[in-house]
Amino acid sequence: MHSGVQIRKAVEADIPTLRTLIDASVRALQAEDYTPQQIEGALKTVFGVDSQLIEDETYFVAEAESETKSKGVKIIAVGCGGWSKRKTLFGGDQWTARKDSLLNPRTDAAKIRSFFIHPDWPRRGIGSAILETCEAAAKSAGFTRAEMGATLTGVKLFQVRGYVPLEAIEIPLENGASLPVVRMTKQL
Repeated sequence: MHSGVQIRKAVEADIPTLRTLIDASVRALQAEDYTPQQIEGALKTVFGVDSQLIEDETYFVAEAESETKSKGVKIIAVGCGGWSKRKTLFGGDQWTARKDSLLNPRTDAAKIRSFFIHPDWPRRGIGSAILETCEAAAKSAGFTRAEMGATLTGVKLFQVRGYVPLEAIEIPLENGASLPVVRMTKQL
């Protein structure tokens, strides 16, 4: 992973920064896999901050030092992602099909959720580092399996990290478009 990147639990004060990061990530990094209509619809209804993950202390922020001409070195958010012990497979606060009941670690898979990388920081191991943090935390909570609804953009990363596709899902968006994602799983 890129040296100087630190991963920490997200807190409520991070929400405005995370909203900006998610918007920039989706618009830049998912443009090859989704149409502008799908991106706009997903940003309004699916992609976004899930404050339940922050409250559950299962959402993480990757931060790094960034040099700016006027301000010198500052710390910026370069990625985020989390895991959940709740039934919801994907979606931020605005997603209406949420299921916040708790999973049973003995029988259910932990949900890997809401991974986004800053568009200036792709392919530097940040997503993998956040994923390892999530998997270790889910494992220590008693989960033996993880699953996710991966974006088409994320499928490659997650396959390299041992996730296996289970099924394609089409998420209907309020603007009439639909968002294809891939449900994936892995033994922890």
